[in-house]
Amino acid sequence: MMELNDTDRIRYQRQISVPGWGEEGQARIKAARVFIAGAGGLGSPVAFYLAAAGVGEITICDSDRVELTNLNRQLLHSDERIGELKAESAAKTLRRLNPGIQVVPNSEHLEGTNARRIIGKPDILLDCLDNYATRYVLNAYSIEHGIPLVHGAIWGWVGQVTFLSPPVTPCLKCIVPTPPPGGIFPAVGVTPGVIGTLQAMEALKFLTGIGTNLMGTMLFFDGEEMTFNPLQVRRGVSCPACGHLPV
Repeated sequence: MMELNDTDRIRYQRQISVPGWGEEGQARIKAARVFIAGAGGLGSPVAFYLAAAGVGEITICDSDRVELTNLNRQLLHSDERIGELKAESAAKTLRRLNPGIQVVPNSEHLEGTNARRIIGKPDILLDCLDNYATRYVLNAYSIEHGIPLVHGAIWGWVGQVTFLSPPVTPCLKCIVPTPPPGGIFPAVGVTPGVIGTLQAMEALKFLTGIGTNLMGTMLFFDGEEMTFNPLQVRRGVSCPACGHLPV
């Protein structure tokens, strides 16, 4: 853990006053390192809230550039950033939001061959991606290195979020063994706002040790009907990704 200074105590006083959080919890947050894969619709609220909470080091990885079609939901970016690398744009926004934290942008495409170099050894991984090929790379890294992974995904008005930590929980491959069809999907801006905020909450609970994470539970959100439905999920005994881990 790292020691808090007077600025920390003032800036974060409202969350420090949360029962069970205290200065010790804030010190854990300050010492924490998180890896956010994706600086888009999900990555925006995740990064905003983790930066605002004072997470000490945030690495945000995205190889895309900002486009006009992103701006209904990707709040890390703006019109004047069109054409910029999303990771660099995200870093500018987060550094202005909280100059007391470290933000590390990475604009490489995350693959199995470069994952170790890009990701390193963070305390938690956040899946804010829009494709399952890269999600599976992140899932494999989580399994290999024993780092928890908070998965989030959206489609139109609906979304899902879960906390993955094999072998205690299933891995992503257990739940989604084959990727759904790719391509451009509909996205109502508030949907990734809801799911990304829940992902940030899951990360903060883990980092502070407060509350219960969505372990073994996929939480489904339907914004059109305004419902939240938890579904219990289990490990696949023959899962090619995590089946080798002890039960």
